[in-house]
Amino acid sequence: MIDINILRTNPEMVKENIKKKFQDAKLPLVDEVIELDKQNRDLKQQGDDIRSARNKLSAQVGMLMRDKNFAEAEKVKAQVKADAERLVELEAKQQEIDAEIKKIMMTIPNIIDSSVPVGKDDNENVEVQRFGEANVPEYEIPYNADILDRIGGLDKDAAGRTSGSGFYFLLGDAARLHEAMIAYARDYMIDKGFTYAIPPFMIRSDVVTGVMSFAEMDAMMYKIEGEDLYLIGTSEHSMIGRFKDQIIKEEELPITLTSYSPCFRKEGGAHGLEERGIYRVHQFEKQEMIVLCKPEEHMEWYNKMWKYTVEVFRNLNVPVRQLECCSGDLADLKVKSCDIEAWSPRQQKFFEVGSCSTLGDAQARRLGIRMKGKQGNSYVYTLNNTVLASPRGLIALLENNYNPDGSITVPKALRPYMGGKEKILPIK
Repeated sequence: MIDINILRTNPEMVKENIKKKFQDAKLPLVDEVIELDKQNRDLKQQGDDIRSARNKLSAQVGMLMRDKNFAEAEKVKAQVKADAERLVELEAKQQEIDAEIKKIMMTIPNIIDSSVPVGKDDNENVEVQRFGEANVPEYEIPYNADILDRIGGLDKDAAGRTSGSGFYFLLGDAARLHEAMIAYARDYMIDKGFTYAIPPFMIRSDVVTGVMSFAEMDAMMYKIEGEDLYLIGTSEHSMIGRFKDQIIKEEELPITLTSYSPCFRKEGGAHGLEERGIYRVHQFEKQEMIVLCKPEEHMEWYNKMWKYTVEVFRNLNVPVRQLECCSGDLADLKVKSCDIEAWSPRQQKFFEVGSCSTLGDAQARRLGIRMKGKQGNSYVYTLNNTVLASPRGLIALLENNYNPDGSITVPKALRPYMGGKEKILPIK
């Protein structure tokens, strides 16, 4: 949610931003908010005028009563009462308009950074740079479900019986490798100075609407029936919600956190072959990083954060690239975002394994997270980034560390978490 002062002073900039995001249907909302805001300020001025007049009339009552001019005093009292009733009406109308303004403002997209490339959707995202050689070996790389099957690591049939499609059992060394990756990502971030956290895995609706747009909420979140609770789609949601309605001292910033959680999303499987594997699933685990900082520091942190993810994957022998998200691919709250994509030697293309975003003060404004500084209170800036999410990260590791004999080389970074094991051997 952007500052309404931007609409008051520069509505054309807001409209141009909406056009860059290819959301032209929202253009009339700008003028609608401006008109509602004008009505609201007019109502406030009327209320202020009535309060000022009422104070003067109240003083007159005392003087009239002192002079025993009771008849005139009663007339003035009647006017004071009428003014009080009018104030109640004005305040009720103000509250109604305030609610309507907020509802509309929640749908107007955040102002994107000037460096964001303009494009309609993810097909127009821009590759920035690559890290590591994207090699294709001479031998065939099997599909991820087949690799896991050969090491006795996957049972989707049983998961279908217990939970339905989009779920899976990881078993044996595959499950251990999955957990080793998450543990390594956790310790990597702790070594970078981030505080480790395990947040609640359910949050209330006011937190959900504080951290994401309504469209994202409907597309992603699972609601707990009969409760004002949602399963989190990422730990960023509860981690940012932790600071709801808080005032943070300027000297306490930046706040840098890394959080673990399972994640739950209404993400259906792709058609055909992908339904056998673990690329699109309803439940996965993730190590996340979250930063709350001063406005002037957010781009510095943005560039630090995505580079951490690159380093984690390179330490797992996985080539990656940074992909700049275009304007049409940015969620409404985001100022700037990039994806980190891992190389798939099987598909001979890159696929998304993480996303880094700066949201400016959009989340902080919705949730009331402020900074107390020398110049008064202002909103903090929030950022989030995926350190590592599995099973997508696991797929990248399996494909890029797969050997001709069907074994999996365990990257050196993970061996301490695997009891020193250097290879996972096929059992089939």
